[in-house]
Amino acid sequence: MSDLPLPVAQVPAAIAPPTPELLQSAMVFTRDKDAEGVIRQCLTTLIPSAEFFPGTVDEAIAQLAERSSPRLLIVDVSGSADPVAQVRNLAEVCEPGTGVIVIGDTNDIRLYRELKQVGVVEYYFKPLVSTLISATANGILTGSVEQRGSRTGKLIIVVGVRAGVGATMIAACTAWHLAEIHQRRVALLDLDLYFGDAALQLDSTPTHALSEALDHPERVDDLFLERATIHVTERLRLLSSLDNLAQLAFPAEDSILSLLAKLMSRYRYVFVDMPGALAPRLLRVLHLPGLCLLVSNASLVSSRDIIRCREIIGPSSAERQVLHILNKNGADGGLPPAEFLRAAGEAPDITIPYDAAIGVSSSLGIKAVLKCATLQRGLEPLFSRIAGEPAAAHRSLAERIMARVLRRP
Repeated sequence: MSDLPLPVAQVPAAIAPPTPELLQSAMVFTRDKDAEGVIRQCLTTLIPSAEFFPGTVDEAIAQLAERSSPRLLIVDVSGSADPVAQVRNLAEVCEPGTGVIVIGDTNDIRLYRELKQVGVVEYYFKPLVSTLISATANGILTGSVEQRGSRTGKLIIVVGVRAGVGATMIAACTAWHLAEIHQRRVALLDLDLYFGDAALQLDSTPTHALSEALDHPERVDDLFLERATIHVTERLRLLSSLDNLAQLAFPAEDSILSLLAKLMSRYRYVFVDMPGALAPRLLRVLHLPGLCLLVSNASLVSSRDIIRCREIIGPSSAERQVLHILNKNGADGGLPPAEFLRAAGEAPDITIPYDAAIGVSSSLGIKAVLKCATLQRGLEPLFSRIAGEPAAAHRSLAERIMARVLRRP
């Protein structure tokens, strides 16, 4: 271990308490009373509601897996054999907007640099200096501290190559699954401002907040997003508008990019439900790092449009993965698997079989849709790719047929 002194943060002459709008929550996990006493003294004025828990990063991970992340998180890595690995594990359950201060018992410049690369705001070794803790905590709570290397949420864009292929249902079900099953903070953005039905899928009422955010991106801040988003559940938020049909207009791509940047700084997953007609106008959005899902059914016209969408979106890259989801496979009017494969040129990455019960349930809202076993089995590979769930080994008949066609010379 190196004994080089760690960098010392510049302490402001006076620390102003955060405004009520920015004052949120804080959680502190410490292993000893001395460190806890210093931190309590620092946070008494800044955030009196701070919660204190005995323990280390492991206790923090266990708690945050079951509840929302705070604005400020302080964890203790004293005695840890691999503190960097522990903090990486913490990042898996901690939301992007959380500022993390790590305290420990090791004065090591290499450890400091590695923790900063993971996204930690600051690392301080014991005995703690109250002025440094106060300054950094204040910066996190007010948003004035720069978090270099901090993570942002994962972007998932869902594009229906044609209306009616089920893209909104897939976006809503996947967002709900991540929020309710994995307890992650999720935002769903419905970019169809005139005919979008994400709100209907999620048993919610659209507002004009999304239109306002796109018309005036400079007004969008944390307070706006907290008040303007539709609270579908404790962890799932929706931005959806249903605007006047007499005033049809396309949203500006720069406004969408600005809104997405702010959403990804707050939420672990950000879903964008994008109508196929908008895709050619939003190429910069489609090429952002993340996951792009092209949804089609098995119709001949969908096989044509999936090719056209691939042409403008391009192939997968190191930062962006493009997947094709074939929905309603086997429905009347759809091509048989082998014919669809020949027409589309490539096999779909995920296939969801047709089930009349899914269509009936979709008119009853998300809770009814989620009871459809066929849909859940079809979405398992998508859940696996996004959240790391183990996918079932079974394959549908259509997927087996396509696999055989691909093996033919």
